[in-house]
Amino acid sequence: MAGVGPGIRVSRSGVSADMRAIIQEQYGGPEVLTLAERPEPKVAPGEVLIRVKSAGVNPVDWKLGAGYLDAMMETRFPIIPGWDVSGVVEAVGLDVYDYQVGDEVIGYARKDWVQNGTYAELVAANVRLIARKPASLDWNEAAGLPLAGLTAYQSLLRAQVTKGETVLVHAAAGGVGTFAVQLAVAAGARVIGTASERNHDFLRELGAEPVSYGEGLVERIRSVAPDGVDAVVDCVGGESIDASREVLSDLSRLVSVVDSRAEELGGATLWLRPNADDLAELARRADAGEVRVFVDRVLPLEQAAEAWRLSQEGRTRGKIVLSVA
Repeated sequence: MAGVGPGIRVSRSGVSADMRAIIQEQYGGPEVLTLAERPEPKVAPGEVLIRVKSAGVNPVDWKLGAGYLDAMMETRFPIIPGWDVSGVVEAVGLDVYDYQVGDEVIGYARKDWVQNGTYAELVAANVRLIARKPASLDWNEAAGLPLAGLTAYQSLLRAQVTKGETVLVHAAAGGVGTFAVQLAVAAGARVIGTASERNHDFLRELGAEPVSYGEGLVERIRSVAPDGVDAVVDCVGGESIDASREVLSDLSRLVSVVDSRAEELGGATLWLRPNADDLAELARRADAGEVRVFVDRVLPLEQAAEAWRLSQEGRTRGKIVLSVA
């Protein structure tokens, strides 16, 4: 590469090439997703280029794709969706010395605007968004860890959960909920988790006490926690917020990842903040056996539209993942 000066590392040959990627050229649902050829990403200083093995699918992907978050995030079409990734470092930016080509990594590759995501063969990500892949997880499991795991981790921090307390997790068998249950149990808390009856045995395996959704939820929670709960992590919103209000004495410890009404009650709505140290801590906990990643479905990249449909149904236990490699 001409002009970079002597002694400066060059990460790639500079020859342009194309990659396979899922794109959308307008807002819409699963029907607007298509498989296409796109130019390989450039690798800026502070970034690494990741050869994607797997990409996690999250509800925020299709919500962004539908334009629901247009008021808060800039969008540049055509969009490549996706923020979760596991893969291998293919190239490094000029000032990157903590990662090398061949390193196995995971990332929550959220950028300042919506455009070049992880539903692709290659993605460029700033080093502040990535961590080393847990050795104990396969590629699909690893891709399911960053966004949901970080959301759960930061929600519990925001709710100030400590050992010996009772924590209520709504939608405890979902993507974020399974991590919140495991992390709270590992912290020494007692966990009550709301879920459909088909997921009750699963929650017991994770260490939670399950209660069913629907009418009478407050009474069912009080039957297992007569004095109420110390903190709430809400992953579903709606009636769960109302129920939380009845069983939580300190509403400042209500944290919802989906419903802004939590703020009206004095709690918080959590929008995940990228943090490489938090991600590395999650990876460490996964290797220590404190956190397991439950993958509900693995689909090939070209079936991204079906992955969105499954995510929209809201019936998955754990994560949906696209296999890219």
